[in-house]
Amino acid sequence: METKTKKWSSFLALMLTSSFLVGCDLLDNETTELEEDTQNGVVDEDGRVTVSEMRVDVSSGITDAVDVINDAAVSIINLQRTGTTPWGWYGETEATEDDEENLLQAGTGSGAVYKVDGDTAYVFTNNHVIEGSDAIEVLFKDGTRVEATVIGADVWTDLAVLSIDSEEVSTVAEFGDSGNLTVGEPAIAIGSPLGTNFATSVTSGIISAVERTVPVDTNMDGEMDWEMTAIQTDAAINPGNSGGPLVNIAGQVIGINSMKISSSTIEGMGFAIPSNDAVDIINQLEENGEVVRPLLGIGMVDLSMVSPQQQQAILNLPEDIDGGVVVAEVATGSAAADAGMEANDVIVSFNGVDVQNGIELRKEIYDTEIGQEVEVEFYRDGELQSTTITMRSSEEMI
Repeated sequence: METKTKKWSSFLALMLTSSFLVGCDLLDNETTELEEDTQNGVVDEDGRVTVSEMRVDVSSGITDAVDVINDAAVSIINLQRTGTTPWGWYGETEATEDDEENLLQAGTGSGAVYKVDGDTAYVFTNNHVIEGSDAIEVLFKDGTRVEATVIGADVWTDLAVLSIDSEEVSTVAEFGDSGNLTVGEPAIAIGSPLGTNFATSVTSGIISAVERTVPVDTNMDGEMDWEMTAIQTDAAINPGNSGGPLVNIAGQVIGINSMKISSSTIEGMGFAIPSNDAVDIINQLEENGEVVRPLLGIGMVDLSMVSPQQQQAILNLPEDIDGGVVVAEVATGSAAADAGMEANDVIVSFNGVDVQNGIELRKEIYDTEIGQEVEVEFYRDGELQSTTITMRSSEEMI
């Protein structure tokens, strides 16, 4: 019995081995035939290489989102006036009514049409895209150019609103809720990097972070004077993308691309103005041509910029004061002047909030309302004092 079992086991093993070898042999034959077909390539009847007729469905969430908004995305062209001197070189000239031929392209950016009202369409972009312009043109995806008018711009939020004739507009962008973003969700940037030759380029990435605080130098003097709350994304944002839409997977605008950190050691750090913040500013720019904010009416210098010797000799500050804002000047007829503030006062608290620098003070000022009474604490000749200021706008200054 044991002998029969051993013989049967040997026979079974042999059968399995043979089957395996036969299977391998068949597989090798099929593989060889497949390789031969692949090596032949896609050729016509004369043996010449040709393009495959296979059609690939490449639709995805990103392509669907781009289809929704792509025709609303535009390029913004900043035109500035130049002319020739009697000696033939270029220089600035006085503005005249009939010198459109002297307008040259000084820069480009991006934007999107977000509203149509009768014969007028409205476009958002960045303030720094249109700053210094003598004329603005909007370039559509199909190459059509139209003249644009600046309705309003705001340096602090870096936003601007333009108006154009609505005749060429086929699609408008829709704003999404930037307060409902999830870190890691897809983000798509559309714009004109490096100019109109690359208009309506699409890049994609993710939402890297929300509510990032980014220092901004609004007047390009080398000193940070504002902080922007922004969406961070790794979707490629390059020069020329400024003002263009950052969209979600539904094709909704959830941010307006504004800046990036540029360094040989840093990649993928772009920032966009959240749509929820932008919409409020855009509405004010449409209605008023500007953002009307409360003002103190002072010139300010960060205390950290004043040497310890000057803090003691001129400001007479206690040694334990390490932050605040020095009043450099007080505008006549301003809220600060009416409250009795003077040059060389050092503001340390505004409306119950300690302030260390001008950025913090501006944010607190802009969080108040015109007509609101606020308490300001400051040092004058080494003595802590306080005063009540009634906030007013620049239009209300005497």
